[in-house]
Amino acid sequence: MLQKTSREIFQGIKKNGVFILDNVNAFSPKEAFVSGAFVIFIVHRGRIQIMLDERDILFGRHAVGVFFPGHNIKLVGKSDDFLATLVMMDTSLLNDPYLGIINVMQNHYEANPKVELSSQAYTALMRMVLLMHETEKINLTNQRLTLTIQMEFLMRLLNYYQDDKLEKIAIEKRVSKQFISDLSKYYTTHREVGFYAEKACLSPKHFSSVIKKEIGQSASKLIHAKIISEAKVLLHIRRDLSIQAIAGMLGFNDQSVFSRYFYRETGVYPTEFRECQ
Repeated sequence: MLQKTSREIFQGIKKNGVFILDNVNAFSPKEAFVSGAFVIFIVHRGRIQIMLDERDILFGRHAVGVFFPGHNIKLVGKSDDFLATLVMMDTSLLNDPYLGIINVMQNHYEANPKVELSSQAYTALMRMVLLMHETEKINLTNQRLTLTIQMEFLMRLLNYYQDDKLEKIAIEKRVSKQFISDLSKYYTTHREVGFYAEKACLSPKHFSSVIKKEIGQSASKLIHAKIISEAKVLLHIRRDLSIQAIAGMLGFNDQSVFSRYFYRETGVYPTEFRECQ
């Protein structure tokens, strides 16, 4: 059972920046919601099926999910023996210089939020999580900073095991890796598939086919998902910015064009999305 209330979790995140929730065997609400924190969850046993935006993802034993804020999340189903640990981080820390590794890997995790660990990697990762959990319990002068540094190490550890798997991917998989890297750099200036296909030295048709095969989604959908994801984060956490300012940051010269684009992709206008957060 989940022993902490939503209020306790929120207070824990705001106080220390990082909050760890152990022995999670429930997951709610069943209605889709927009995540308001950076979340890592580690499955100890069983399985859980989650709809992330428009992707249906199954997480099994020793799988890790890395969710950035601003995405729609919905529980599809879970096994009765499901058990996991959640590591939640306040969005304000995403801009912390100690956590640059997270922003470097953001686009990869948004396209591929699941990491499957070996038993050895799972054990190593959980040792770090347990250390962080112990840090939460003691009264340190620089507790928030200590947890931030530990969070950075946790992500580096996760990336180490992920990169170990990525190195084993066949050479043709590098097309999607390059696309993910290029998209992170150019999504505010280029929303057309042809641009990314040219960067990969492929025709748009061939490029789209390769991306669909390797990632499971079309290149066009991934481009739109990236823009909408960034827009949701800015609308949610940068309330000091106007819709026009956010539109400009995302490469839209006109607020009305951005609003129509956002509506087309989400079914609501930016102003409506912000009011509901």
